[in-house]
Amino acid sequence: MNRLEQQERSTASSRPIPPRAAFYVLASVVVSFLAASSAPTPLYATYQAEWGFSPLTTTTVFGIYAIAVLSGLLVLGKLSDHVGRRPVLITAIIAQAAAMLLFSTASGVGELLLARIVQGLSTGAALGAVGAAMMDIDRPRGTLANAFTPGLGTATGSLVSGFVVQYLPAPTHSVYLGLLAVFAAQAIAITLIDETVTREPGALAALVPEIRLPRTVRGPVLAVAPVIFAVWALAGFYGSLGPALVRTLVGSSSAVFGGLGLFVLAFVAALSVLALRTVRASTVMFTGIAALIAGVALTLLAVGLDAPVLFFVGTAVAGLGFGSGFQGGIRTVLPLTRPHESSGVLSFLFVVSYLGMGVPSVIAGVLVVHGGGLVPTSEEYGAVVIALALLALAALLLRGGSPTGPGVLVAAGRTPADGTGQAAAEEELSERVS
Repeated sequence: MNRLEQQERSTASSRPIPPRAAFYVLASVVVSFLAASSAPTPLYATYQAEWGFSPLTTTTVFGIYAIAVLSGLLVLGKLSDHVGRRPVLITAIIAQAAAMLLFSTASGVGELLLARIVQGLSTGAALGAVGAAMMDIDRPRGTLANAFTPGLGTATGSLVSGFVVQYLPAPTHSVYLGLLAVFAAQAIAITLIDETVTREPGALAALVPEIRLPRTVRGPVLAVAPVIFAVWALAGFYGSLGPALVRTLVGSSSAVFGGLGLFVLAFVAALSVLALRTVRASTVMFTGIAALIAGVALTLLAVGLDAPVLFFVGTAVAGLGFGSGFQGGIRTVLPLTRPHESSGVLSFLFVVSYLGMGVPSVIAGVLVVHGGGLVPTSEEYGAVVIALALLALAALLLRGGSPTGPGVLVAAGRTPADGTGQAAAEEELSERVS
């Protein structure tokens, strides 16, 4: 009998939602938060037409969201390790619902920026807490879900929002009001699940931003950080300048095409997490780097040839790189953490992710307006992503081809330092998720 089954038997009569169902409720929170984050992507053209702003404003709105997420992660990312997962999640969902109301009533760039800030802060607060809660319930499946759900959420939000914008009335209201209903249901559901971690002192101290990692994860985090940064930099491009580039290539103003690039990237990324879930993390990392380089190269070729079909093929290959690179990083680092470390470490990995997503995209927005324009900037952006991927490859090779390196404990407190722990941890993951 595994830990999840023991929990269900011992306390099933005392809770409305048992652990197995609670796990999927928590996973749905990640999906809805990331769907809400990508929902504005197909709407940028609508906002731009109504309010008359430039591509620089588009990337600023996108970048301010990434900065807000970073702030939420740094200040609130470790809070749930001390006060519990549920209080943080309920508060974050309420704030996310407030952001949906701000989006639905926005009448200018100022309101849009405010909505993005509230959305980003709540997302940053929630990501570490919900990811850690899933691992509290079922560690192997929680590790997998932390890699799978962001891609699924991003893909869902981008595609659904595109169809809403194209085919439903009042799209700048309806898409957000629909998400508001989802968040209301999830807030109720979170109140009906058990707390997954015991409270510990130090909540106020946890609010002080600091970059401090447990000793067991420092080396692996250093190795996987360049990969995670590179793959999320690509996601940032598709979320900010991607819609305009796709519409230019396709020759259509359809909002569905505006969100299609991000959908393909994120959906293939999510599928790759499932397809490679039983493959060793180090192999997944190298697969991600290779696919990222090949996919971006294909998209650059497609832009040069003005070939939209090739562009989407390259995007799909890059999506394999996105999913594999992120999954490899998550699976390398999270098995090293103890329960009261999970939220903080996962939050740090998302800090790296959102730095990669936000900073390059804002710089690209500046270059579009003050540099060579959309297509040349896209080509330069792609070249930078390839360079980042090569840097990540060099970092892994310097560690002997393994993200954990020699002598790192893969399962803290119970894994030998001779390298057998890596295999043991991954064998356990394969057995539990297959």
